[in-house]
Amino acid sequence: MATSRFAEVQQGPPIEVFAINKAFADCTAEKKVNISVGAYRTDEGKPWVLPVVRKVEAELASDMSLNHEYLPILGMEAFTTAAAKMLLGASHPAITEGRVTSVQSLSGTGGLRVAADFLCRVLKYNTAYYSSPTWGNHRLIFSDAGFTELRQYRYWDAATRGLNFDGMIEDLTNAPENSVIIFHACAHNPTGVDPTQDQWKKIADLVEEKKLFPLFDSAYQGFASGDLDNDAWAVRYFAERGFEMMGTQSFSKNFGLYNERIGNLMIVVKDPACITPMRSQLTLLVRGSYSNPPCHGARVVSRVLNDPALFEEWKDCIRTMSGRIIEMRKGLRERLEKLGTPGKWDHITAQIGMFSFTGLSAEQAKFLCDKYHVFILSNGRINMCGITTGNIDHVAEAINDAVCNVSKA
Repeated sequence: MATSRFAEVQQGPPIEVFAINKAFADCTAEKKVNISVGAYRTDEGKPWVLPVVRKVEAELASDMSLNHEYLPILGMEAFTTAAAKMLLGASHPAITEGRVTSVQSLSGTGGLRVAADFLCRVLKYNTAYYSSPTWGNHRLIFSDAGFTELRQYRYWDAATRGLNFDGMIEDLTNAPENSVIIFHACAHNPTGVDPTQDQWKKIADLVEEKKLFPLFDSAYQGFASGDLDNDAWAVRYFAERGFEMMGTQSFSKNFGLYNERIGNLMIVVKDPACITPMRSQLTLLVRGSYSNPPCHGARVVSRVLNDPALFEEWKDCIRTMSGRIIEMRKGLRERLEKLGTPGKWDHITAQIGMFSFTGLSAEQAKFLCDKYHVFILSNGRINMCGITTGNIDHVAEAINDAVCNVSKA
């Protein structure tokens, strides 16, 4: 038999979070806990379909006027307009002055890819900075889009388990003009550490001085504090300062629409006359990539964001989710301190959003899995939503054992 033309294909490395998720599913231990994958879970450890989403989906299913025709290439306008208003605020000058345009995307990942394609292929930018650490997909997306200079700026301070603000400022000060700077709008992934408002102001000063291009990745609006406006503060501040900028939005977490791939790419410009030619180029990029976006998730989000009563119901859902996360943070910290676990654990309650950067090492993470069947990422990030009243003592005891008996190496 002739040699296969695919014989030279090399095995690619596994994507850790999905590999861990499979390992958890395959684990036969009676007591096992998955605090790795970034998805909300109820206190019973189950996925949650938001009640307001159930209601809207039932309405959509009974609406005989709806069909499955293609959306426009750049998406459902009622959705993209509402999404931009959610991020910037409906009365924001950039919106009222017609300086904002939006593109429906395949969740946050797709929004980032369209943004990266546009910045590289249309604006000819080739340098992008992302935080150290950051969400594992940032580098891959910008690399695949053609960026040749991918650099990190310091973010996590392992000693304080907080923000390395001085290192961040120093690295961004050295960034060349027109570098794209990827910021997390709120609830930084994986650390759960955000700059303060005063720190954001200093970052904005530097971005302006160095003529850098800000791109905000907003995947957790509502998850950080339970308040949509509070979680959008940094994005709105930059827009108020007059920056031209981009913001990508994911509705996977705050609507629980993980597999519907519903997202938005928002672009703020100085001159509204730029929007029409920009949209023509974005149309070409999307057409050559996935042609047009899916409809179901856009319909759900659009109806909720554009209906005042449904919008209030949704905000209650957000408060339910964020409130449970906050309670689990408090509970885990209290248990670790009661156990006398070496080190300080106040960072667990100081951090916000879905994730906590525990400070555990890869060796300690492996120990958690091997001995206690507690599955976490090797960098020590845990998903607080995976902790429940039923497993929190088990998780705390496992962490205590790991910290006491496993060297960080």
